[in-house]
Amino acid sequence: MRHLTEIRWHGRGGQGAKTAALLLADVAFSIGKHVQGFPEYGPERMGAPITAYDRISDSKIRVHSNIYEPDFVVVVDDTLLQDTDVTKGLKEEGALLINTEKEADEILPLLKGYKGEIYCINAKKVCMETLGKYFPNTPMLAAVVKISNIMDKDVFFKEMEDSFRHKFARKPEVLEGNKKALEMAWDEVKLLGHGACGNQLNVVA
Repeated sequence: MRHLTEIRWHGRGGQGAKTAALLLADVAFSIGKHVQGFPEYGPERMGAPITAYDRISDSKIRVHSNIYEPDFVVVVDDTLLQDTDVTKGLKEEGALLINTEKEADEILPLLKGYKGEIYCINAKKVCMETLGKYFPNTPMLAAVVKISNIMDKDVFFKEMEDSFRHKFARKPEVLEGNKKALEMAWDEVKLLGHGACGNQLNVVA
């Protein structure tokens, strides 16, 4: 497990990337980690590109800047690949996670030759099957926790369930839907393989 993990999120206003980054920081803090979770402030119009960040560490975090060389990058909307350099500064020993329905031959040319691991998940499929609405931040959160191995699966699920119980106390159907979305996303995240979104990934038992 990494001593310090830095994550950069790319999304569009209204997709919940900032919320996911802050929730990840909250969950990590609840299990005793030192954390930072923050957005890059700017015009947050619906649909406009936004960036958010997480730092998660076993010891005190002494840096307070934006993250320029992340270990992991999460792309919540694959249309951002067209005009945003999502791999900028991304460590090759880290990984890129993309929400997409596209094939590898459509994605890889947009990644500026990035040589590290590339994972994908069809968050829309997960959302529609478990929630009936498209809220990609929940499945993306589960996917990045899995590929980054920043916490144990059972611990993550327990903390997320506690968070959902508090947030959706009067909406049990939403609670169950979000729990199912996390579980399905954990299973659905895949390593980008040859010509398509490759074989099933099992990073954490």
